[in-house]
Amino acid sequence: MSKEPPSISHRSLADLKVAVGHDDLTVPYSGGDKVFATIAETFPQADIFTSMITDLWRGRLEVRSQKSERKIITTFMQKIPLKRKFQKALFPLYPLAFESLDFSDYDLVISSSARFAHGVVTQPETKHICYMHSPGRMFWEPDRYFAGNPGLGKILLPALSYLRLWDYTAAQRVDQFISNSKNIARKIKRYYGRDAEVVYPFVDLERFTLQATGDRRPATGEYFLIVTRLEPWKRVRIAVEAANQAGVKLKIAGTGPDRRRLEKLTGSQKLEVRSKKSDIEILGGVRDEELVGLYQNCTAFIMTQEEDFGITALEAQACGKPVIAYGAGGALETVAAGQTGEFFAEQTSESLAEVLKRFRPERYDPSACRKNAEKFSKERFQRELVEVVERAIKG
Repeated sequence: MSKEPPSISHRSLADLKVAVGHDDLTVPYSGGDKVFATIAETFPQADIFTSMITDLWRGRLEVRSQKSERKIITTFMQKIPLKRKFQKALFPLYPLAFESLDFSDYDLVISSSARFAHGVVTQPETKHICYMHSPGRMFWEPDRYFAGNPGLGKILLPALSYLRLWDYTAAQRVDQFISNSKNIARKIKRYYGRDAEVVYPFVDLERFTLQATGDRRPATGEYFLIVTRLEPWKRVRIAVEAANQAGVKLKIAGTGPDRRRLEKLTGSQKLEVRSKKSDIEILGGVRDEELVGLYQNCTAFIMTQEEDFGITALEAQACGKPVIAYGAGGALETVAAGQTGEFFAEQTSESLAEVLKRFRPERYDPSACRKNAEKFSKERFQRELVEVVERAIKG
């Protein structure tokens, strides 16, 4: 249930005291992190709140902000020793951390949440708008989240049950939900019983571009590509097994806890060494300029996981490359079947291998892929976000 319309409805957005916040700002740029950084950029007058933040993120936000007096507000979790090392073990503290923040002096709070940031408590006269990347997977979709460690999921079951109850209650305090896709809007409705307006995230169209070439169609590439954090739930193993079955070259860019297991699977015990068992390379983390080149020179981009939205699929298309994606989740909203990519029906290596065996990259026009990606520009995101926020504060 929503709160009564606040008294800010007659004031302009520029006159409001605003705070924008994110779950935590501790890891390298993920898709959700990029969205939050742009939300902070879109509202330069806003202070920033988060559970904890690194010095790298502080510098990043200061560079983006033209408001030198912008405050960065953290919770008691910022003072916990070794918090980065044991961050996942601290998740039961997040609800208390966000509920402890004081927003009594603010007119508008915009939370960017995939887990806990939407749990802040505001005064009745303060409007709270949440940009929801996804309801927390660990407590709404535990089988998927703990796919690589089901034993841990069972141990945490009592805590997860509590968090589901807390999360539902916290969601009822939000005045307006914005979702990053129709896929997530449906989950918000299913789990919280709340409606959400969709504002799609964006792809960096200046950074990710078509390869410079005199030909109408760039080279089709010699390898398939995955760019993702290496977590069990990302299901990268499916692509490794499918590449073996189809006899194709695969490059994997990314780091994470599942890397060692994948290296053992491919037979590559040394970092960045091609597997002897199959034509597969695990590249680890790559620099920005390397990433663009990997996209531009691949045959196609592969997405094995069910993503909430999936910005990497758009990065590949912005570089003129088609996408082969598991036919579920956000990919259904970013990939045009037969025009900018193909779907595999089952989340298995066999289903993906069948697509890899018959895939013909020459059927895909790079300009069509690029045109599809251009629908998801940063300017469009910022414009639509401000429009939704302005409607919400007037409502």
